[in-house]
Amino acid sequence: QMQLVESGGGLVQPGGSLRLSCVASLSIFKIYSMGWYRQAPGKQRELVAVITSGGSANYVDSVKGRFTISREDAKKTVYLEMNSLKPEDTAVYYCNAHHSISYQDYWGQGTQVTVSS
Repeated sequence: QMQLVESGGGLVQPGGSLRLSCVASLSIFKIYSMGWYRQAPGKQRELVAVITSGGSANYVDSVKGRFTISREDAKKTVYLEMNSLKPEDTAVYYCNAHHSISYQDYWGQGTQVTVSS
């Protein structure tokens, strides 16, 4: 059973940076595409960024140029580098692993990111 553990969230001022990490309990090499989602209070969960097993990345328009998703399969870890943070980036950020064959999705417990002065 795949388990995901996020870390790196916290309180940051507007314009600041954070790096989120997600460590998987099982190998993600060539099997899983990995993504970061977020959910703000009163809003639906939205996809922020996704990276395929081949390393192709896509982003929601609102974070393009500011966020970077990356993965280190040997460490079973995916990262989300967040720069130029805005108050509207405030949300709980969730890591997702999507199995490319079974289409099974796994989720982490979430990490809070708060952007405020």
